[in-house]
Amino acid sequence: MVSQTALSPRSARTRAALIAAGFELLVERPIDAIPIDDVVAKAGVAKGSFFNHFVDKQAFANAIATEVRLEVEALVTRANEGIEDPVERIAGGMRVAAKFALTQPKRTAVLLRSQGSSTARRHPLNSGLRVDIEAAVEKGLLRHEARESGLLYWLGLCQAVMTNIIEVKPSKEAFRNRLAEILILGLTGLGVPEARAAQIANDMAPEKLP
Repeated sequence: MVSQTALSPRSARTRAALIAAGFELLVERPIDAIPIDDVVAKAGVAKGSFFNHFVDKQAFANAIATEVRLEVEALVTRANEGIEDPVERIAGGMRVAAKFALTQPKRTAVLLRSQGSSTARRHPLNSGLRVDIEAAVEKGLLRHEARESGLLYWLGLCQAVMTNIIEVKPSKEAFRNRLAEILILGLTGLGVPEARAAQIANDMAPEKLP
C-alpha cells in the first residue's frame, strides 16, 4: 500500500475517486454492507486499485471518516480562535459539531458510520479537546475525573447529539433547545456550576453562531 504523501498524480486521482465513491455509498449503508466490488464500480477503477490504497474495508472507512473529522476539527479551530477559557472552547466544539450535523447531514452520517478508534485520548484528532480538558482541570474548572474520562464523555455526547440531529431533523427552535439542554447537562456533568453552564449555553445559541 502506497503512502498517501508519495502518491503519483494518477494514484492520487484513483484514491480520490475511491473516497468519493465511499462517501456516496456510506450515506446509504454501513461499511460492512458495502462490497468492495460496489466501491470500485462506482469509482470506475479496477478492483486491484482498492488494495493499492487500503488494507481492507475498515481502513477505507476510517480514511473517509478522517476526512470528515478533519473538516469538523478545522471548523472548531476557527470558531474557537481567540477564546482562552477552556470550558468555552470545549462547549464551542459541541456547538460546531451540532451545527455541522444540521447543515451537513450526509457527511455527518458517513462520519458516524465509520468512526474507527477515534475515541482514544491520544488520537491525533482528539488533541485539541484533550488539551482543553486538561487545562480546565488544572484551573479547577472541571472535576478531577474529567482528566482521564472527560474526553470520552464529551465525544460520546457529541456523537449522540449529532446522531439525533440527522435522525430527527429538528426545527430551528428544537435545535436551539436541544443544544442548550445538552450543553448544560454535559458541562455540569464535567463539574461546571449550573449557572455558569447555563450562561455558556445561552451564549452559544444558534442565532449567535458565526
